[in-house]
Amino acid sequence: MLVMNVTVGIAGLAMMAVAGLPSSATPYVVASGLIHLVYNALLVRMYRSGDLGETYPVARGSSPALIALGGSLFAGEWMNLGGSIGIGLVCIGIFMLGLAKGRLHAMNLPAALATGVSIAGYTLVDGIGVRLSGNWVAYTGGMFAFFLLVPLWHLARADRKAFQLPLAEAGKAASGGLISLAAYAAIIWAMQANPMGAVSALRETSVVFAALLGAVFLNERLTAMRIAACCIIAVGAALIGWRS
Repeated sequence: MLVMNVTVGIAGLAMMAVAGLPSSATPYVVASGLIHLVYNALLVRMYRSGDLGETYPVARGSSPALIALGGSLFAGEWMNLGGSIGIGLVCIGIFMLGLAKGRLHAMNLPAALATGVSIAGYTLVDGIGVRLSGNWVAYTGGMFAFFLLVPLWHLARADRKAFQLPLAEAGKAASGGLISLAAYAAIIWAMQANPMGAVSALRETSVVFAALLGAVFLNERLTAMRIAACCIIAVGAALIGWRS
């Protein structure tokens, strides 16, 4: 995560060097940057607590409902009946996923749900902020530049051991950072002119791919109930997006 923060932070500075400073939305950039730091910490805690195929869908599947609610309250993006049904499907899928191994209590559910809340928080802030800024490249760069605070904190503490990582692993982390930057930059771009609930919900269909990737690369068991739960979450998320 430290290598990812360095990669994303430097890329954010480069984006601002090209597009300028997001001065008209500075409070939102700061708020989003700080929420992202909390999100990163929760993400690490979540991945330590359970399988990717369990924790990732709970975190990502709970956020569309929260974002749709927040969009309704703070941006006037009200949900209709179809969107409400979609939220219900997401909740059902999450419950099924937690019971997929018959040990909901063994999974760190609070960490996964807290991660989902942080996702909803920064998405709402960014959805409103990018519309005020009028420049999604500058806004994205400013927000991601905040990621440099974590490595700078380690350097201030002379904690050089945190940076000692095999070159191959550092390359993977840096690649992951660039992919995450590109993915979320696309989300910020999309939220300029589309409802936040819709964009977020369609984004969260990634839970299906997460379960499949967890089975292929992490040797996580892909049960029929887990597949069904991920599909229900994906359908619910898509319905929220379609009806928002």
